[in-house]
Amino acid sequence: MNDQRAGRPRSSSRDVLAEAACELFLERGFDATTIADIARRAGVSRSGFFNYFASKSDILWSGLDERIAALEESLTHDGSDAADAVRDGVLALAEGFAPDSLALAIVNAGPMGLEDELEREAALRRARIGRAVADRLARSGADRVHAEVSGAAWGGAVVGAIQEWAHSGAGRTSLGGLVLRAADVAARTTPLRAGTVHQLRVVVQAPEFESTLAFYRDVVGMPQAEAYEAPGGARVAILDAGRATLEIANLAQVAFIDAVETDGAASDRIRLAMEVEDTAGTVDRLTGAGARVEASARETPWRSVNARLRGPADLQLTLFQELGPA
Repeated sequence: MNDQRAGRPRSSSRDVLAEAACELFLERGFDATTIADIARRAGVSRSGFFNYFASKSDILWSGLDERIAALEESLTHDGSDAADAVRDGVLALAEGFAPDSLALAIVNAGPMGLEDELEREAALRRARIGRAVADRLARSGADRVHAEVSGAAWGGAVVGAIQEWAHSGAGRTSLGGLVLRAADVAARTTPLRAGTVHQLRVVVQAPEFESTLAFYRDVVGMPQAEAYEAPGGARVAILDAGRATLEIANLAQVAFIDAVETDGAASDRIRLAMEVEDTAGTVDRLTGAGARVEASARETPWRSVNARLRGPADLQLTLFQELGPA
């Protein structure tokens, strides 16, 4: 390959420098490639390189760094609720993030000789995001330990989503969708506004305690978080069901959902809806353990796959699998 591009870069010197750098990292490795090599391959002067990037590493990280800087700025000046500001800022970070040199480097870390470099630099970005989030939460009144833990979770959420995006095919997978999933996990660590509900817990009477517990814990897949006993044989187990929400629907909405999910069969006054990875597979697993199908799996107009079952303790269950954008 000719090591000198003819003339000045065609459109964006920044883009051409990044392209040249990635070519050279693949050919020679990151450590063996110099800034002079990159400038020569791109057809710019060595001093011209520094008009766009501060270092070789900056070629890979500058796009994300600009977005982290915007997140830091928004969390410094955003006057809304801290938890909302953090979530909105992180989701905004992913908007319009196109595949770039960083995604290519993550996928080709071995051939480019970048494993250690990427790990060091990723840690710095996790720390930047974590500091911005922790400071915003602390200013809102959260205790410092809680704020620091939550900040670390949000930093890991962003970097982890980007790494998964790259490995899943950055041109085929939505970064926004992955960041949204990661944000749902990180949000569990975020302190809530004073006076708001910290946890939603559904309490179920289960005369057949052992079999009911085994079904929801072992078959459905809700890990046991706590368990207690009291005099007279009293027992209770608390299972972790992920993020909890309370969905309040009027009678027209109930009828609409029943028509979509069940061809019109009536739903119970209280029904448990659980998001799963694979509705059809989960239906097979739960019915094999004693649940009864009330409505088979079907795709809804809002692109989820829903099924309705009757589980132990006479609980009506809706399983739903989010399909994402068409």
